[in-house]
Formats: sequence, C-alpha cells, structure tokens
Amino acid sequence: MERKGLTVTMIFLAESANYGEGIGNITTLKKMSRGTYEQYSYISRQAMRYNIIQQLEWDKTPVDGKSGVVQFAPSATIEDYPEIDLFGYMKTTSKADEQKGGATTRSAVARLSNAIALEPYQSDLEFLTNMGMAKRQNLENGIAQSEIHRSYYTYTMSIDLDRVGVDGEVEISQEEKAERVKALLEALCYLYRDIKGRRENLSPLFVIGGRYERKNPFFENRMMIKKNKINVDTLKEIIEDSGIKQFTYAGVTTGIFDNDAEIKQALSAETVGSVFKCLKEEVDAYYGEGN
Repeated sequence: MERKGLTVTMIFLAESANYGEGIGNITTLKKMSRGTYEQYSYISRQAMRYNIIQQLEWDKTPVDGKSGVVQFAPSATIEDYPEIDLFGYMKTTSKADEQKGGATTRSAVARLSNAIALEPYQSDLEFLTNMGMAKRQNLENGIAQSEIHRSYYTYTMSIDLDRVGVDGEVEISQEEKAERVKALLEALCYLYRDIKGRRENLSPLFVIGGRYERKNPFFENRMMIKKNKINVDTLKEIIEDSGIKQFTYAGVTTGIFDNDAEIKQALSAETVGSVFKCLKEEVDAYYGEGN
C-alpha cells in the first residue's frame, strides 16, 4: 500500500492565545471541560488556520457575498489558490447568475485539530485599567479583567497527500503539490500568533509524526504532560506497530521537559528542525514516486 497519509502532532508553550465573547467587563478565554470538571483553554482550529494562511501569504483567495453569505468566489480554483486546495471550500452560485445556481464543496485536504491546553486553567485573572491615558486629561479610568492561562498546548495536522492539487478535472504538477505541502510544514515549524499586543511563539517544542499507509492521526488525543514530563510510555505503545515505528520521526527541544533524555532514548528523538526536514523529504519522495 502507498504511504499517502502524513500526520504530525506538536506541543508548544503559549499564554492566553484565544478569547471568546466575554461577560461584562471580563474577557474570557475559550475553554472546554473534562469529566473531572477541570477546564482547559484552547485555540480553535479556525484561529490556527487563520494564522497559518496569513503567514504563508495565502490569504489572497477572492471572496464574494452574492449568495447572501461571504464565501470563496465561484471563479477561484485550486490551481491558482493553495488556500482552497489544502483547506477546502464551499462556493455558492446564485440563481441570478448565468448558471442555474447551487453549491460546490471541497473537503479539507489538510485537517487541523484545536490546540488544547495540557494543563488545567486555574481561574487566573489579570486586572486592567487605562489609568495611563485617563491621567492625561484627569478623567476617570476604566477597569476590566482578562482571564489568563499559560500552558503547554497540543494539536495535530493531517494531510491526504493523494488529494493535494486534484479537484475534478483540475490537477496541478507534482512539483507544485510538493511545494505547497512543504510550505505548510515550514509554516507549522515557525508559527506565531498576534493577540492583544503580544506575539506568541507557537513553534513546536516537541513533534512526532510521519508518512503512513493509514491516514489515521495516530498521536492526536494521546499527548499528556505531568510534572513537566511527556507521557513517553503511551507514545512507545503507539509506535510498536511495525507499520508505524519505521516511518515515525520525533523531535524535542533540549532543556524544556524534565524527561527529554528519556524522550530522546525511547523515541529516538532528534531536534524539532530535523523532524520537519525529514517530513519534507517524505513529501518529495511521495510526489517523486509518480503519484
């Protein structure tokens, strides 16, 4: 069988990187709860996608609102716009146009999960005022509070390599397919997020993944951190399958996790950068095999 499924799971460290609607003068983080009633902040996949597309400068795909909803323009094709090639689209043509009307869709080729905190939210709040500006004119200052949470986060990107650059009768060259996927991997390696005057570094501190026959995101929902240690035993069990182990790459940033020596030994982990280099080589190998 062809190894046409690429998946990579990452851990990064960030602070208060995605906010919700808010209540009164309190700005609330996006959070979810587990059965233990502990709350975990998260960065939505939509927010992650926004930053990836923006930093790749792929946010030039034309849109329109003729159907009553802002969507990608019917004229946009995957040949010209990598954004809709990798992340999919819905394009609606209204009956007022020359065409009879209707919707065409493309499911995502590159699928993102939410980036979910690996450490529970502890109800920390930041007290805020605009006293510095108010004092300039001897005015009353406003008061606000903002939820804050500094934590490790994990998320997964899975890519169907056989679907990249193919949409009906449209198909781009193998070289262009490879370049698009490698550009996406490069963006993940150096990802950041601007929020509330801060620039949060979302570059991975730990990464594990590879190119496999199955398109399963093997390492998604398997990452845990306790006492600043990654759950190496769980990951070792996953890669025991010969169809996984021989194609898996792992990388870790030295000096961050308390068990980085164990990670390097048990998972044959190298640097984060070397993993992304290997994944790019896997992409070149796949599209160079006549696929």
